Amino acid sequence: MTATTSQLLRFAFAVCVIGCAAASRADEPIWDANKVEMIREQLAPGVYAFYARDAKALNVSGGAAANSGGLIVGSRGALQIETMLDERLFNQVRTLVREVTQVPLLYAVNTSFHGDHSYGNMYLSPQTKIIQHEFTKSYIDQHLAEDKAFMIQYFGTGRGIEEIKARTGDILVRAGQSITIDLGGKQVQIIDFGYAQTGGDLFIWEPESRVLWTGNPIIATKPSLPWLLNGHLVETLETLQKVYAFLPADARIIPGHGVVISREDLRWHIDYLSAVKRNVQAAINDGLTLEQTVQKVQMPEFSGYVLFGWVHPSLNVPAAYKDLSSVRSSGK
Repeated sequence: MTATTSQLLRFAFAVCVIGCAAASRADEPIWDANKVEMIREQLAPGVYAFYARDAKALNVSGGAAANSGGLIVGSRGALQIETMLDERLFNQVRTLVREVTQVPLLYAVNTSFHGDHSYGNMYLSPQTKIIQHEFTKSYIDQHLAEDKAFMIQYFGTGRGIEEIKARTGDILVRAGQSITIDLGGKQVQIIDFGYAQTGGDLFIWEPESRVLWTGNPIIATKPSLPWLLNGHLVETLETLQKVYAFLPADARIIPGHGVVISREDLRWHIDYLSAVKRNVQAAINDGLTLEQTVQKVQMPEFSGYVLFGWVHPSLNVPAAYKDLSSVRSSGK
C-alpha cells in the first residue's frame, strides 16, 4: 500500500470520526474504551459472539457501538475473531473465552487492520497464530506509529493505545483467496470476497452453525450504512452481493460493530449502495459537478444513522462520483 493510500484512508476515517463527535460531545470519543463492557452470546455449541452490552440499543437507534468479535471452539483448539482495541478490552474478551473453554487458543483472526480489531494482538500467547489478510499485515508493519497517533487523536489518550506494539500475521490470506482452518470437528473458512472497505477485509464463516463475521464492511443493522473509506463503490457493492449470494437463507451475521443480524438485513446495505450508484450515475450523465451531485443525491430515505450527515454527503457520494466518473472516462 502506498503512503498516499494510507493518508486517504486515515483522512476518510477522520471525516467520519469528526462527524460522530459533532453528533455527540466534542470532547468525547465515538465510544470510550475505558467504559465499554463486552458480553457473550452463544449462537450454537462452541460458537459465540462478543459485543458491547449497549450494542443492541445503539444499533437500533443508529448510534455507534464498540466493535464485535467471536469465538469458535473445536475439540483440539479454538479460534478467536478480533482482538479488540487495548489491553482492557482484550482481557474482558479473554475472560469471556476462559469461562466457556479451556482448550488452547490456536488462532486469532483480524478482519482488517483497524486498531479496534487488531491492536490486542500483542497480548495473545506466543503459541496463538494470527491470521490476517496480506494487505493488513503490510499496513500494520509499515504504518503502526502514525496509525496509533491517529487513533489517539480521535479515541483519546489514556485508552491503552499508547502501549500498543505491532504483532502481525503468521498466516496470511492472499487477495481473492480463502483458507480453511480445522479446529477438530469444526471447519472454519476465512474468505476474501473482494474489495469491501479497506481492501484487506476478511469474512469468517462457520458452516455448521451458519454464522458469518463480516468486520466493518457491515457495521451494524439498519440504519447504519457502509463506509466507502477509500472509494471503490462498484467493487464494494459487488462484494456485498457476493456475500449475500453465498449465505443460506437462515444464516446469522455478526457485523463489525453490532449484535447478530440476518441475511436479509444485508439488503439494506446493498440497496443503499445500489441507490447511491444509480443516483450518482444519473447526476454524472446530466453533467453535474461533484458539488451539484452531493446537493442532489441526498437520499433521506436512508437516514437515521448518527453518522448519516457525514458518511453520505462527505464520504460515500464523493467516492461514488469519483469511482463512476473513472469508469465512464475509461470506457468500461
